[in-house]
Amino acid sequence: MAKKEDKAPAEVALDGAAEAKPSKKKLIIKLVILILLLALLGGGGFFGYKFFMSKKAAAGGDNATEQKTEEAGAHDEKKAEGGHGEAKEGADAKGAGAEGGSELVSLPPFLVNLADPQGRRYLKLALDIEVKDKPAADQLNKNMAKVKDSLLLLLSSKTYDDLASIENKILLKKEIVERLTLVLGEQKVLRVYITEIVIQ
Repeated sequence: MAKKEDKAPAEVALDGAAEAKPSKKKLIIKLVILILLLALLGGGGFFGYKFFMSKKAAAGGDNATEQKTEEAGAHDEKKAEGGHGEAKEGADAKGAGAEGGSELVSLPPFLVNLADPQGRRYLKLALDIEVKDKPAADQLNKNMAKVKDSLLLLLSSKTYDDLASIENKILLKKEIVERLTLVLGEQKVLRVYITEIVIQ
């Protein structure tokens, strides 16, 4: 009878070990599957982020490259005309003031957040305003607070898409002339020159 009792606890121990081995295997399999799923989801999220964000960055990079190319081309044309781009430009500005009576007024750079849905883009814009004559330039300088307010409201209402193409930049220049005309009065603002633009 003692032998039966010895066998009974041994059989119970074997049965417990047999049950523990399958539960350990199941636990390890579940853990490996969980780790693989997390790695798969993390990798998919990473590549999705890279794919979609690289398209936006490439579009912005192409735009910046186009702007740099255009600026370099314009600078080269000025050098070809006058030998030194900067000296010729300064002479043109003074000559225009003497001949037509027009004046150039430089505005300080504007730095605004764009109205994009994600709110991560900003615009830096520097302008030179060509006005009809010296009294108009004085009036522009006197009303600088109104000018800045009007232009800040206009620029901060724009999105990246509103400014991405060359046609939209030309349209922006026309809108700036309209806003300045509201402040200064009719026929005082002749042209707007964008001297610096950064969209990021």
